[in-house]
Formats: sequence, structure tokens, C-alpha cells
Amino acid sequence: MNQYPAWKYLLIVVVMIVGALYALPNLYESDPAVQVSAPRSGEIGDTLKGRIEARLSERKIPVKAFEVDKHRLLVRFENTEDQLAAADLIKEELGPDYAVALNLAPSTPAWLQAINAQPMYLGLDLRGGVHFLMEVDMDAAEKKALERYASDLRAILRKNKVRYLSIRAHSDKLLVKFRNEADREKGSELIHDEYRELLLKDVDSGKSYGLEVRLGENEIREIRKLALQQNITTLRNRVNELGVAEPVIQQQGDRRVVVQLPGVQDTVAAKRIIGATATLEYRAVDTEHDVQDAIDGKVPAGSRLYKDRNGRYYLLKNRVIVTGDQIINARSGFDSQGGQPQVTVTLDGKGARKMLEFTKENVGKPMAVVFIENKSTTKMVDGKPVVVNRKVEEIISVATIRDVFSKRFQTTGLDSPQEAHELALLLRSGALAAPIRIIEERTIGPSLGADNIEQGFESVVIGFILVLVFMAAYYKAFGLVADLALAMNLVLIVAVLSMLQATLTMPGIAGIVLTVGMAVDANVLIFERIREELRNGNTPQASIHAGYAKAFSTIADANVTTLIAAVVLFSFGSGPVKGFAVTLSIGILTSMFTAIMGTRAVINLVYGGRRLKRLPI
Repeated sequence: MNQYPAWKYLLIVVVMIVGALYALPNLYESDPAVQVSAPRSGEIGDTLKGRIEARLSERKIPVKAFEVDKHRLLVRFENTEDQLAAADLIKEELGPDYAVALNLAPSTPAWLQAINAQPMYLGLDLRGGVHFLMEVDMDAAEKKALERYASDLRAILRKNKVRYLSIRAHSDKLLVKFRNEADREKGSELIHDEYRELLLKDVDSGKSYGLEVRLGENEIREIRKLALQQNITTLRNRVNELGVAEPVIQQQGDRRVVVQLPGVQDTVAAKRIIGATATLEYRAVDTEHDVQDAIDGKVPAGSRLYKDRNGRYYLLKNRVIVTGDQIINARSGFDSQGGQPQVTVTLDGKGARKMLEFTKENVGKPMAVVFIENKSTTKMVDGKPVVVNRKVEEIISVATIRDVFSKRFQTTGLDSPQEAHELALLLRSGALAAPIRIIEERTIGPSLGADNIEQGFESVVIGFILVLVFMAAYYKAFGLVADLALAMNLVLIVAVLSMLQATLTMPGIAGIVLTVGMAVDANVLIFERIREELRNGNTPQASIHAGYAKAFSTIADANVTTLIAAVVLFSFGSGPVKGFAVTLSIGILTSMFTAIMGTRAVINLVYGGRRLKRLPI
């Protein structure tokens, strides 16, 4: 009686070994490190490593280790003082072309990394992480809205056959020029009826009849509000693509956004993806005018000069066929014919209709794909940092339209698979409504987190010891078995958090402390039931069997209701509440395994199948 089949013992042993292996990386401390990432499509080789090594050696900054791969160099140090000094020196040596960031690199042994055993992430309050304060360029949002209105006004005037000379943007307004007074009156009525949020004013200049179009105050407020909301949504999508657990993304004021990324390993990649404003525009190539004339300064009306990545000039139409905000999905891959990196793009309904109409009318003509990215650099002017924004527009592909297409097509001309992957990620997560720039970037150090970790660890240890002492004193040998199960429960919680790469925060530690107390509840119920059976005159073996069998339903009910509460907390709570809910949920599941199946296995091994007169309980 009270014997498990061999497979159950084997299962418990395997779970314990796997749990111990995946919990083990958390015992190794992380090294302060400086991470250097290559510019787009660039590579890092031994030459660059040699330059950095020489400069560090010249300044007598000790290095623990160098790790080099194709696009990244990681320099490990013994302490944060050397890390900070080295970061400044490396930035000075490499200049703005390379991204240099502080990092905390795990020192997990290679044999554990081989089985993908990694330490769990620690939150911003424990390990530190990255804090970004971003500002939305509201002027650019208004300018973008004016450009959209300009395109719409051209369409509505053409549709109603109203003749106009030009529609141009001037600072914060549009100026529409007509040939005569009658055309202006008709155009003004059409625009007023269609767009009541716009402010119209007649302005005459020479022989032309002008109509000034401005955004109303309510429209400006709405544009700014929507730009901020869309950027927050887009940033959240990008963070989700990065796989960061428990991020904080929230509005601050009327034009700023706070982004906190706890436990981020690759801070450079996070900055590049989150702060990037890359998108695509599909434009028609102007084949009616000479490119050389445009280079000489004679750019025809309705067209604009662009360069590709090889420095070759093209003349493109001002009319944009499709923009990045009309892309609903994008996947990177390789061209089946040439094996070149490509991005497969899927458009929304409006974009698909535009592309279909354009390709129907322009089969056999070239179409260009323009890559647009807003970059910001900080320069010192009169001893003060000044942020300079720069818009980079370059042609990545010019291809002849061979057939009519609409919703789904491929974009080629990318430099590398990495660039294709990042461009697809940006397009998939959505276009930013307006450019954003990082006005404050902080890498939160682990000093405060070290205190939090120490206090949290002490609370777990104190709670753990108190429970151990109580169980051993009150339930004797059976209490020691429960203590063993409790220790294994802690190991399993840490192992599961590490395997899931979950982010542990202070509320998460609170969940673990609570689990320590709750984990022995099941054993208390079981042991009290065994005592009751013994008092009723049952044999020790029958009492053990009845204690586990009859207490199971009560234990299951109590844990399931707590688990439901944890799921609700996770579903509707914010970041810290989610952290508490995650550790509580994992603790409930692991404690069910160790407190019921684990303790039963040990008791079966020690007392099962033996003739017993009494039990040490």
C-alpha cells in the first residue's frame, strides 16, 4: 500500500533535475558591459576590436572579456566604474556612426547556455533597465496633416473640374491659386462644404486669385491628440515585437511619452527600434523630364529629385501612391529568383485600391520605393546640448510594373537580411503619426536594485525559515518532508520564471513570499487529515492513503479559486500588478505539484509498504 509506479518517481526526478538546471543561471552575477552595434548593414570585425582594445589599454582600463559577432561587440568589465569610463572613451573613438550603450551581460557558463538556460529578467526596480523620455514633433504632425489636405484638395477640385494653378504648403497653411475669381469662388464652396474644419480666406497676389487654407483650432487640437495616441499605440506594438515583459509606456503632458524597458538585454536594439521612424513611400518615376536638367537646378513642377543608395539620381513625382500608414502587415524574407532580402507588404483596403488604380494605368512604367527615416543627433553649441533633427530620404528600389497588383506585393533593394527584418518590424507595428525624438535616455543602474534584491531576498529567507521551523516542530518527520517540498517549490518557481524569461519585480517577490506561506497550506490540510484518520483508529498506511485522497478536493478548490483571482489580476492589472499575478500563478501550480505529488512520493518511499504501529506526525 502507498506505493507509486516507477514512472511517477522518474517524472518527479526529471522535473526536479530540469528545474535545478534552469534555476542555476540565476546564481551567476551579471557583468557590467559596453555594447557596440554596427551601423545599418555594417559589420564589426577584428580591426574595430583592435582599435577599442588599444584605446582601453592606453587609458589602463582593465577588460574582463571581449565578445564579437557579425554586428555587435560586447566588452565586459569587473565593475561599473570601469564600464562608465570605457563607454565615454569608446564613444569618443568611434564617433556617431556606431551605437554605444551600457549593458548588464549575464555570465552564464557556456554549458548552461547550450541548453538555453538563461537567468530571469529583473525589473527596473531590481536590475535596472532603460528609461526613455520621448517628445512628439507636433509641428511635423500638423505639416503632415496639411500635406494630406493638399492631396485631398487636388482630388476634389479635379473631380469637380475646377481649374487651379497650384496648391502649395507655406509654413502653417496651404495656398491654392486659381486663374480667375469664378474658379476661386467655386473651389472655395466645394472645400468649405467638404471640409468644414478648415479656415478659408481669399488672398490676391498679382494676376492670380489665391485661397488661403488653414487648420482650425479644434482641428489642430484633434491632430495633436491623435498623433500622441497613435504614437503611444505604435510604441507599444514595437515593444511587443521586442518581447519585453512588463514595459511601462505612458503619456506625460501633451506631447511627451515615457517608455521604461525593464530587464532589457540589448539596449541598443531597443533604442533603434523604438526611436526609429522609418517608413516607405511608393512613388511614380517621372520619365517625361530629363534628370540632368533637374540636377542642374531646373526641377519641373510636380516632381522632386531623389538619390538612391549608390548615389544615382532619379526624378520622382510628388504624388505618393501608398504610404507606410496604409501597410497592415509586412514580413521579411528572400527573393525566390535572386535570393536577395525582401519585404512582403500587405496593404489595407484604401491602399490596395490606390495601388490597383495606379498599376492599371502604368503597366510597363517604373515605380520607386523611397525609404524615409528621421534621425536626431545631439551637438554641443555654446556648451549646451542641442538636438538636430535630420530627415533621410533615399530610393531603395526602382522597378518596372510588369502586371497589375493591389493588396500584396514585394519590396526589394534592401542591403541585408537584418535591415529587411527591422523594416518589416517597423511597418508591421505601424507608422508613427509624427516623428519622435529621445530627449532623455537613462540606463538605470543596479545600485538601488541591489538594495531591493537584498531586502526581497531577506524577506523570502526569513519567511522560508519560519515556515521550516514551524512545520518541523509541529509535524515532526512529516514536517521535514513538507520543508523539502517547499525548497523544491522555490527552485521550480525560479526555473519557470527563467524558462519563460519573465521579468521579476518587487511585486513579483511579494508574490513569491506569499507563495511560500501558501505552499504549505496543502500539506497542513493533508497532515491534519492523516491525524484525524489515526484518531479514528485507522492503520497508519490507511491513514496516509485517506489523508491524501480526502484532502485533495479541498486543496484543489482553494488553489483553483486563488488561480482564478491571479488570472483576473493579470488580465486587468497594470505592470506591477501583472508581476505579482505571474509569480503567484506559477507558485500555485508548482506548489500543487510539490506539496501533493512530491511529498507523497517521499512519504511513499520512506513509509510505504511497511508495517507501522505509529507515524511521526
